[in-house]
Parts: sequence; C-alpha cells; structure tokens
Amino acid sequence: MLYLHDIWVNWFEGQENGYNVCHFHEWRKDDQIELLDQVPLLKVSPALFHYIENSLSELPKPLLDDVHQKAYVRKNHERIQLDYCFVVTDGAGVLAVDTIGYQIPIRKSRLIPRQEQLVYEMAAEAEERDYPLPRYEKEYHILSPAPELMCGLTRKERQLKQLLFMALDQLYSTKNTAQMRYWYTEWAPEKYAAIQNMSFDEAWEQLYNETKYGWSERHEQLCENLIKGQPFFEKLWEMEQEPKVN
Repeated sequence: MLYLHDIWVNWFEGQENGYNVCHFHEWRKDDQIELLDQVPLLKVSPALFHYIENSLSELPKPLLDDVHQKAYVRKNHERIQLDYCFVVTDGAGVLAVDTIGYQIPIRKSRLIPRQEQLVYEMAAEAEERDYPLPRYEKEYHILSPAPELMCGLTRKERQLKQLLFMALDQLYSTKNTAQMRYWYTEWAPEKYAAIQNMSFDEAWEQLYNETKYGWSERHEQLCENLIKGQPFFEKLWEMEQEPKVN
C-alpha cells in the first residue's frame, strides 16, 4: 500500500459531478482546508476513477476494505483516524475521497499542484489495482447538468448557472403559460410576437435550449430576475456575489 503524508484537502460534499470538485486555482480563502496526516494512495482503472469522480454510488467493497482506517486527519494537534479516506488516481486525474463512514464518496477534493505531481510520480511506478466496477448509468438532467454545459466556466459561473437551472426547473413546475412567455420575452425581446403564440412547453424548451450553453451577462441578469423574492435562491445568489480571493 502506498501512502501520502501532509496532504491539504478542500472537501466538496455531496457532489456527483467532478466539475464541482474545484481545482486548486479555484479554492477560496473562506473554504475549509484540512490537513491529512496520512492517506493511502490507490491507482485504479480510468473507468473506476470516472465512476468515483462522477457519482455518489457505492464504492467497491474490496477497495473500502483495503483503505479501512488507514488515513488520519490532523486537527488541533490531534491525529484522528478516518474510516474510509483515500487518494485515487488513474494516472491522468487525482482525487481525494472521504466517505465519512459510509460506502459512498460523500466528500471529494482535488490536491494542490505539488502534491498532485507527487501522486503522478508515485503512480507511474505503481500497479493498477483490480477492483470490480459497479454497474451504473449516469444520467444528466437540468439539476445535474452534463459536463459540456459547464465546460470553460469559472467556479462562480458554474454556481450561478446551476442556480439559473434550479430557477428554470421551478418555473417549469408552475405550468403557467403567461409567466413562461414573460420570462422568455425577458431573455429574447426581439421574439416578442412569436412568443405570444407559443405554448408553455414550446416557450420553456426554447428558453432552456438558448440558455444552457455558455455564460454571459444576459444569463446573469435573467438568473437575478428569476430568483427575486425567493429567499433560498437569493441566499445562494448572495453567496456568489461576495468578493472571493484565492
């Protein structure tokens, strides 16, 4: 078993998509950084790495058995044992995982570049561990967008885009045609005349298809307007507006 020592991690909890586990250059000063005193390192197949990175499904039992209580976190000069915590790589990507005692990868983190490079160097000499790949089907939808819809966006833009999608999903649940036409007109005022003749589904489908790629000031404006008067959404919006420094 290979081990890493003094590894800095920034846990992202409950993330089923790897694009929401931010790389070091997107870490923020108010993120909660932890120091892993010791953590096992596993080299696995690209398919299993992708499964761990992009799902919240059960991990293979042999993998869990191999890493059981072999990791320690340092907190306030204490060395605390973790049930199932490890760093995994397929030679092309690196991910730290902590199940917080469960069988699924609840917390995930990237590593800082220097430690990531160390993992690649160690993995180059290591043999790939042969763990069974669980059967699963990854499904993307408006509340779990496909990676290509998030490609090239910053951390703030990804967060706001997911907020926009949450608001659009809520709008869809209203089935209110007049409201739907209003919001599509807000996005595309030049289509006003055509929009007035659209059904609810036609207007929603076109608005979603036109907003799902990229991110711009228009996207941000639509998002801000859609969430007004909704405290939960407004709180998520405010969290992304405060100045963030790495």
